[in-house]
Amino acid sequence: MQVTPVTPDLLADEVTGLVAARPGRVRLAVDGPPPTHPRALADAVATRLRVLGRPVVVVDAADYLRPASLRLELGHTDVDMFLDGWLDVGGLRREVLDPAAPGGSGRVLPRLWDAVADRAHRDRYVELPPDGVVVLAGALLLGRGLPIDAAVHLRMSEKALERRLADDERWTLPAYARYAAENTPEKIANLLVLADHPDRPAIKRGDCGRGGS
Repeated sequence: MQVTPVTPDLLADEVTGLVAARPGRVRLAVDGPPPTHPRALADAVATRLRVLGRPVVVVDAADYLRPASLRLELGHTDVDMFLDGWLDVGGLRREVLDPAAPGGSGRVLPRLWDAVADRAHRDRYVELPPDGVVVLAGALLLGRGLPIDAAVHLRMSEKALERRLADDERWTLPAYARYAAENTPEKIANLLVLADHPDRPAIKRGDCGRGGS
């Protein structure tokens, strides 16, 4: 195994290369808890891919949460629901990942549900061309059957996560511990990033999977 320190810009370059080498439509997941800033990496990768001529749609998993009546039916701090019941997996498949497949319709909906207002977004569908890329960013994405073609996992240790999570999110710590143990995202991801210090990430090579759900 080899650990290579990189800058955030070099990390974005590395992820861009992972996608740019693949022909046709690509569905990339950037997975990590909030303090690792998966959306920021997704946006940086999208910018680079567009420069290379690849159309990109960035989808934030936070815009594909289930309605509050379902998400919070066991309370606002239920760990089991946070891990397995908050994300609208069916909606993501139907509106984003299945249409973005090589043989899919290409009609992708960037946002489905506004979790703050607890109502549907009114986004228009985006037509993803045959060489387009969907970048899905968020937490707890891997190991739950989502059809993706490549994945990056931003790993933060339990102690670092405990220090960096906002006070009102600390109740989620057991969910992230279970996710690491049960979903084994490190074995799924094509690229494993050590992100205890998000401004000083490191790429760990030699023990990652080949992507997938």
